[in-house]
Amino acid sequence: MAKAARAALPPVPAKDITVDLLVIGSGTGMAAALTAHEEGLSTLIVEKTPYVGGSTARSGGAFWVPANPILRKAGAGDSLERAEEYVSSVVDGTAPAERGQSFLDHGTAAVEMLQRTTPLNLFWSKGYSDYHPEKPGGNAAGRTCESKPFDASVLGEERPRLRPGQMEAPMPMPITGVDYRWMNLMVRKPGKAFPRIFQRLSQGVGGKALKREYMAGGQALAAGLFAGVLHAGIPVWTETSLVRLVKEDGRVTGAVVEQAGSEYTITTRRGVVLAAGGFDHDMAMRRKFQSERLRDNESMGAEGNTGDAIRAAQDVGAGIGLMDQAWWFPAVAPSRSGNPPMVMLAERALPGSFIVDQTGQRFANEAKDYMSFGQTVLQREREGDPVESMWIVFDQKYRNSYVFAGMLFPRMAIPESWYKAGTAHRADSPAALADSVGLPRESFTEAFKRFNVSAAAGSDEDFGRGRSAYDRYYGDPTVSPNPNLRPLDHGPYYAVKMTLSDLGTCGGVLADDKGRALGEDGTAIDGLYAIGNTAANAFGHSYPGAGATIGQGIVYGYIAARDAAGK
Repeated sequence: MAKAARAALPPVPAKDITVDLLVIGSGTGMAAALTAHEEGLSTLIVEKTPYVGGSTARSGGAFWVPANPILRKAGAGDSLERAEEYVSSVVDGTAPAERGQSFLDHGTAAVEMLQRTTPLNLFWSKGYSDYHPEKPGGNAAGRTCESKPFDASVLGEERPRLRPGQMEAPMPMPITGVDYRWMNLMVRKPGKAFPRIFQRLSQGVGGKALKREYMAGGQALAAGLFAGVLHAGIPVWTETSLVRLVKEDGRVTGAVVEQAGSEYTITTRRGVVLAAGGFDHDMAMRRKFQSERLRDNESMGAEGNTGDAIRAAQDVGAGIGLMDQAWWFPAVAPSRSGNPPMVMLAERALPGSFIVDQTGQRFANEAKDYMSFGQTVLQREREGDPVESMWIVFDQKYRNSYVFAGMLFPRMAIPESWYKAGTAHRADSPAALADSVGLPRESFTEAFKRFNVSAAAGSDEDFGRGRSAYDRYYGDPTVSPNPNLRPLDHGPYYAVKMTLSDLGTCGGVLADDKGRALGEDGTAIDGLYAIGNTAANAFGHSYPGAGATIGQGIVYGYIAARDAAGK
């Protein structure tokens, strides 16, 4: 059972004020604030919700910045030249080339800024492949970095203001992304998994005894950024919403914000940075720009991400783009109305499973990166052949071997509530499973048989599952010849309903290579910047690697603040 989130502190009272730089949003916007502070700018962060951290705090906490100093120190062998080739190949003209180039040119400096201004201890997630390593310049060893477990007690009395994570563990156990990969294989690779489990349990429980609170993933990254912000003395006003931007003589000169029913004007000398996330929870916008089939509020983005900053930018003449895009994330469908979807990462890649739609047939490489998987689902809709339902199918050996939905450890029974809600089904044969779910029996049993034949041969002739190094990263290395494929031949058999969730939208305000918001005519709006998920994705339709969303938020926060400072 997850712990209840601790209550946040009451907000710092707002007031009319003048600052050099105003940052709207407290996720990767904190990187912009830290950079501005280093450049000598007086800076204020305004956050809509009671918590600091945004979607960053709810994420896995990885960031993707090629050829950065952490990779160099670890001997990753990456180069800017190869990264340029890779970004060009994956973006493939879906975003301005100068956006990707500026990201790469400033990545090293942005990461060095984090190392100077925060207490974060960052490391290379070696082996976490780029999402498209087969593309020119791709890297199968990966370019992803993350924070080592971080002691949030350094936040002191501000600790309650840190945003809770996606799932609060019942006992203190700071699990990094690298830990997750091996802990998921605790039955199959106990020699790799259990030393990590014992290490993290000792760190978490032992830390408590020493009045330390170790956390990992997105909470570690957000906590480290927040610690840097507190050390720099940068004020953060929570429960303070953006009402509108102020524009005078063609320049954005500040913003009107609301707190506790009253409005206040923040005047800026150098600019406003919009870093308030996307429109994850504005369902009218999502259905207009993305799909009418999206279910209400099943995004994993922070609840405050309702497109406020995007609309405010439009009101002062900003253009928007890539609004059909999100960091799509297939997940386990909630078993109860109002519950969030359940995280699903390695599950799709592990052998002994496959995914079907309402026709009972497979429709994609299940192990492909989550954004590409979601794009495949939506492409079907655009072609008039929508995926009306999705089911992950697996056998008892799979259930006995792997963690599922982040909460069911190997051999744990699927909760009875899932069966009652129709989220899960179990049967002794493929035909009976099809009948239980409501899938066409003949079509499903044919797909079942075809998958098993391919899996036994270790080659997915239909969708190429297991050919990419990214697929294999979350596979089972004990299974040969393909760590992503095994026939389903250990009944009973299960089907669990899936939904198309996301980590946040990634379409928004058009911005240039300096992070400046652009008008509909392509000219920069003086005094206004857009970064992170408030801006149109610098990578266009693609997700280059784990943490690319956080990576571009950090780097463009650095770029925007430096530009505002005249650098």
